[in-house]
Amino acid sequence: MKMFKSILKFASVTLLAAISLQSCKSQYDALLSSSDVDAKYAAAFDYFNNGKYNKAARLFENMAVQTSGTEKDDTVQFYWGLSNYRFKDYYTAETNFSKFLSNFPRSPFADEAAFLRIDCLYRSTYRSELDQKPTYSALSVISQYMVENPESSHYPICKRMLQELNERLDKKAYDNARLYFKMEDYKAARVAFKNILKDDADNIYREDILYYVAKSSYKFAQMSVEAKQKERYLTFVDDYYNFVGELPDSPYRRELDVLYKRSQKALGRYSGSEEELEAKDKDFEKERKKLLKQSESEE
Repeated sequence: MKMFKSILKFASVTLLAAISLQSCKSQYDALLSSSDVDAKYAAAFDYFNNGKYNKAARLFENMAVQTSGTEKDDTVQFYWGLSNYRFKDYYTAETNFSKFLSNFPRSPFADEAAFLRIDCLYRSTYRSELDQKPTYSALSVISQYMVENPESSHYPICKRMLQELNERLDKKAYDNARLYFKMEDYKAARVAFKNILKDDADNIYREDILYYVAKSSYKFAQMSVEAKQKERYLTFVDDYYNFVGELPDSPYRRELDVLYKRSQKALGRYSGSEEELEAKDKDFEKERKKLLKQSESEE
């Protein structure tokens, strides 16, 4: 009997909860199907202010046709996008803001909508290993905004976004070229690294790229048939001079100096002994391991 009463009590509580939920659901559904714009408008802002952004977005969307051409039009359209933005539906929010800017370029909400559209595009980009088409789209819109709004309070944030996205593209290009090097396709690696600097001389990995250009040309010469080695070692010598001319104090300098002497020996221009070159190789390797260990300890 006691168990039966407990079951009845639990069933009653569950039923009341279900009725309450259904009532709430019915009220919201009633609003969606209602023609009372003022009630929808007030409810939409109530949901928005209480952090129920998905429900707010649906209401703003639902009344958009009814408020079209009225004094509420731009407000409804803007908060429709802002609700989707707060709900983290950046794809839909970007579409909202883009449409808003086309329809209401002089609205008091226009500058904020333009920046939020940029933020949606920025948040929709991918890390460097993945497709960078969204990154290029974001860069284009950000650059245009900065040109058109140099005095905007959002300018510094846009500048940081621009820098970060450009650095991501730099890393993408650098990693793609390094892949050829890791695969020991040194001819393709050298071409890929040189093309990076041809397209973007200010790439943040410029020092590393110039190093890999020289290292790739040396490896390619080293692996070539004897008849073609001279020409290819001379290419390395050019790459070496380009590197030391620009970066004489680089940490890569010691390794490339050894490779330069080895190339000179291969070209018949170096009178030093093989033992001397091997000793330099060992010294460089010790220094490289020391620097690597120091870097790991700092992390």
